[in-house]
Amino acid sequence: MDFDVSEDRRMLADSLNRFLADRYGIEHRNSVAYDAPYHDPDRWSEMVELGVLHALVPEEAGGFGGTGFDITVVFEALGRALNPEPVLAALISARLLVAAGRDVEDLVTGTSRYAAALSEPDAPYEVEDIATEATADGDGWRLSGRKSVVYGGHLADRFLVSARHGDGIGLFAVNADAARVTPYGMIDGGGAAEVFLDSAPAELLMTDAVAAIGDALDAGALALCAEAVGAMDVTRDTLLDYLRQRKQFGRTIGSFQALQHRAVELAAEIEQARSITILAASRLGGDGGSRTVSMAKNLVGRTARLVSEETIQMHGGIAMTWEYSASHYAKRLVMLDHQLGDTDHHLERVMAAYAA
Repeated sequence: MDFDVSEDRRMLADSLNRFLADRYGIEHRNSVAYDAPYHDPDRWSEMVELGVLHALVPEEAGGFGGTGFDITVVFEALGRALNPEPVLAALISARLLVAAGRDVEDLVTGTSRYAAALSEPDAPYEVEDIATEATADGDGWRLSGRKSVVYGGHLADRFLVSARHGDGIGLFAVNADAARVTPYGMIDGGGAAEVFLDSAPAELLMTDAVAAIGDALDAGALALCAEAVGAMDVTRDTLLDYLRQRKQFGRTIGSFQALQHRAVELAAEIEQARSITILAASRLGGDGGSRTVSMAKNLVGRTARLVSEETIQMHGGIAMTWEYSASHYAKRLVMLDHQLGDTDHHLERVMAAYAA
């Protein structure tokens, strides 16, 4: 397996990194991430024009990427910038639409916004445990139930909803105006929504959607791993700069051997997280892909928490202030673990896979 970044991906990464550095600095990010609509509509349009969403879709479906490595290139750049735009919602939705054989042109061009409404209060991770019901209504369908923590749901024009019908679990499309949507901001920036369906009219996209939903969630988990790697890189660099500049007892604190050892250990942990993310990207959609993604999500989640905690401890009080960027990175790193399955959930998936 060749893990070298291709020229096309390198160009995409360079373009996206430059755009985010020039147009979406940390001050601007913090000014838009915590207040409705929890993103910047103008910057979102510019990102779409850059082709970010096209990179998440296979060529045969109208994009120019769609592989695990395309996903990691995009999301590592987003993680470095701590970007709150709803790219994760677009990724998961695109995977579902492609699996259903549907056109994704309106999604990748930004004409329509989609969000995947898959989780429920009593079924946050496992699709087999959902309770939302679909009932036939003439030539169509109606859905009833509640979907929880729908990423990007506060902006969506259409929801892709998992629901039970008979003995199976299908995928349905529901217009946002047919649902009751309660938007809110997340503690680490960005937005989500609770979606309430009360006999909402729906279009059936797939009769048996379990495998497609699993693939889409694996792609989303991989994206979060890459985002965490990007965020950890910036957090580490911020910490090293601080250790080089902060003086105590007439010396820079970076000269203290105890802090040097802790910094080196963090660097080693981040490289392990990067390596397993690369491995998961190489296996996405293939044999053992789901297991490897779960291994990555578990390791990256533990590493992200360690980086967050160590960064705050070695910085001291300044790392807890709103004005200092490290506080926002630390918060995002902790919360990344809880999206699309935390460390415990993914450890259980790995154990179940090996026991099978």
